[in-house]
Amino acid sequence: MKQVVQNYKSGELAVLDVPVPGCKPGGVLVRSAYSLISTGTELMKVSEAGMSMLGKARSRPDQVAKVMQSVATNGLPATYRKVMGKLDSYTPLGYSLCGVVEQVGTGVDEVKLGDLVACAGNEHALHAELNWVPKNLYARVPDGLAPQHAAFGTVGSIAMQGVRRGEPQLGDVALVIGLGLIGQLVVQLLAASGVRVVGADPDPVRCELAERLGAAACGDPASAAVEAAVAELTGGHGVDQVYLAAGGGSNQPVELAARLCRDRGRVVDIGKCRLDLPWNAYYEKELDVRFSRSYGPGRYDPEYELEGRDYPIGYVRWTERRNLACFLDLLARGSVDVEPLVSHIADFDDAVETYQRLKDGELKAVAVLFRYPGHEVEAEAPAVAVPTVHAKRSPARAAKAPVRLAFVGAGNYATSMLLPHLAQRDGIELSTVVTTTALSAANAQRKFGFAEATTDLDAVLGDTSIDAVFVVTRHSSHAELTRKALLAGKTVFVEKPLALTEDDLAGVLAAVEESGNDRLQVGFNRRFAPLLHEARKRFGARTGPASLRYLVNAGRLQHGSWYLQQGTEGSRFTGEGGHFIDTASWLLDADPVSVYAVAPSGNEDLQVVLRYPDGSTATISYVTTGAPGFPKETLDLVADGKVLRLDDFVRASVYADGTVGPKKWVSSRLPKARDKGQNAELAAFIKAVRTGGPMPVPLESLVATTAATLAVQAGLAAGAPVTLARAR
Repeated sequence: MKQVVQNYKSGELAVLDVPVPGCKPGGVLVRSAYSLISTGTELMKVSEAGMSMLGKARSRPDQVAKVMQSVATNGLPATYRKVMGKLDSYTPLGYSLCGVVEQVGTGVDEVKLGDLVACAGNEHALHAELNWVPKNLYARVPDGLAPQHAAFGTVGSIAMQGVRRGEPQLGDVALVIGLGLIGQLVVQLLAASGVRVVGADPDPVRCELAERLGAAACGDPASAAVEAAVAELTGGHGVDQVYLAAGGGSNQPVELAARLCRDRGRVVDIGKCRLDLPWNAYYEKELDVRFSRSYGPGRYDPEYELEGRDYPIGYVRWTERRNLACFLDLLARGSVDVEPLVSHIADFDDAVETYQRLKDGELKAVAVLFRYPGHEVEAEAPAVAVPTVHAKRSPARAAKAPVRLAFVGAGNYATSMLLPHLAQRDGIELSTVVTTTALSAANAQRKFGFAEATTDLDAVLGDTSIDAVFVVTRHSSHAELTRKALLAGKTVFVEKPLALTEDDLAGVLAAVEESGNDRLQVGFNRRFAPLLHEARKRFGARTGPASLRYLVNAGRLQHGSWYLQQGTEGSRFTGEGGHFIDTASWLLDADPVSVYAVAPSGNEDLQVVLRYPDGSTATISYVTTGAPGFPKETLDLVADGKVLRLDDFVRASVYADGTVGPKKWVSSRLPKARDKGQNAELAAFIKAVRTGGPMPVPLESLVATTAATLAVQAGLAAGAPVTLARAR
């Protein structure tokens, strides 16, 4: 992988090829999407590296003191070798990024593969393609928040911790000195807290930006404008807090703070500026000087940062990680806006040139982002529309006995999983089978007792005596055949998938709207499986968010299978993935709001992460490279201290904490064969046709599942989460 590094002795900047970090326990491996250049802290480090040895010593007297102590202890030659060795080594840059979880270490269960996370730490959120990040230094990105904005998480946490140290209250007036990146964020956080803000910075562009983002007034600290604004807003008493977000060697910020702060006000140092406190000024007002340490409690504590030992919330309300999550939430809700702060987005490969332009002053910026491979195109987060069903629905007509059915298609699935159940059911007449070849129609007629066999679809659709049409053809024809049958006024059962493209789905819904006929069922049979129904009943009602894991050991297809014809029949997951998404949505009693999919190169394996409105998640692992002897489908649902497990529709169990009802339920006996719900599904469909009652699954749910299935391919193409946006 590639990483930005600097040699502190020579000042050289480089993008090096370095080994991928291992995914250790207690953390996650994150592939970077965007990382943020701190135009204050990082540029200061870059500038120092370009100084002479004397200049370096003058800029870091604290390090000089350590060197002198080492000389006294170890002698000059040993100290010289140690210092030169350290200086003549590559050091990393960066500490704030957003990326995708690529691998999850043991002991981590709150994020999953494919989750978008914001990461912090000058050892863990580096300008690198991959970073290992311990659990207390990342937070999951809320749905809908763009990754380039989530990359501000660390600097946002620094600003937030500074504001917390100031303890602002509603109606306070605050002064922010220094309107760089941190200062701009402090302004917004204070304004969001109900505080009136005055800003001070010699750069008029930054002053104007701060005023657009919520400051009441801003100006050059050397002018009378800042003092006048403070006097007007405070009635001459002075501000309640001063936030020092400036850098450099001038003592002016500290002196200005004393002059404009009220009696017993608070001065909070966030940046790294000169702090020669004028004793009389600070003593006479009894000013409370506070330091804000980086991102919040936990910083520099290895037990918190590296070992993942959290501080109890009852004792430490806002830790590093909680600050990070809080800032992301403010971004997602629009309380803070970082888009106006983004001055430039550079490709990661151009990192050295970008730093040089910043150092030389050619690129003037508040915030600069690196964009990593896979995110080259600046665009809004990808979205797939979930069409709204618009139809003036015609009254459903109850079928006369017997219910007369027509089949369009008589392939393997129809003849093995559907027709055997229907042929044995009373009150059913298999009227007509339609196929493209005469012999297949004749075979189906002979085996299942169809009254007629034909290749003429139009004749069947025009036959008013036929109550329902089953579409069981190849995937590419499903949407068009469904559309025609709906327009003909038929109740339709179509095998999955309903559609292979968004346009196909829109065409089906256009037919619903035109005809008023919404009598449609898609063959998502697993939600009808008796064993799963019983397990869901035993699991009971859910109050909190759930985590669902669905492993599909799909196996390899035989050579020549038409499922492999992706150009015409869609991807394999597009063809059957709706089964698993529908099952997850039925168990979680909601439709997904976003989809994220990742796939290793060279095979059809997929990891699909679905998010739901209440915070629940479902992870579908669709694998083709597993052992053939392993069960095809296993499912775990976890929530509220309970676990539901389904083993390949052969065995189910529910475990509870024992506070309500039994602690454990296991299906009493193994069924003679796997029952994936086809028979129950067909019974529900026939009942709806016979009675004219509601369809077994609402059309809105069928549409949402289809849209989510299509979003998987969109997400793979974009390399980013896909929002499922409800069309209006």
